[in-house]
Amino acid sequence: MGLFRTAGRAAVAGSVVGRVQRKQQQRFAAEDAAAEQTVTSVPAAATTVTPVEAPVSSMDLTDHKLAQLKQLGELRVAGVLTEEEFLGEKTKILAL
Repeated sequence: MGLFRTAGRAAVAGSVVGRVQRKQQQRFAAEDAAAEQTVTSVPAAATTVTPVEAPVSSMDLTDHKLAQLKQLGELRVAGVLTEEEFLGEKTKILAL
C-alpha cells in the first residue's frame, strides 16, 4: 500500500509543479507584453539621459536633486528600473 501512496503523492506534486510553471509563464508573458507596450509608447527624447553637473551652492544642490529625480522617473517609465529600485534611489537622493 505504501508504494501506491508514494505514487499518488508524486503524481499530485507533479501536477502542482506543472500548474505553477504555467501560471508563472503566463504572468511573465503578460509582464513582458506590458513592458514592450510601455517602451514603445515612450518618446525617444524621454529615453535619453544626459549627465548632470556637480552641485555648487544650495540652490544648485536643489536643482541637482530635481534633475536626478527626473532622470530616475524617466528610467522607471522606460522600464529600466523596477519600482523598488526607483524608491530606493529616490530615498538616497532625498537623504543627501
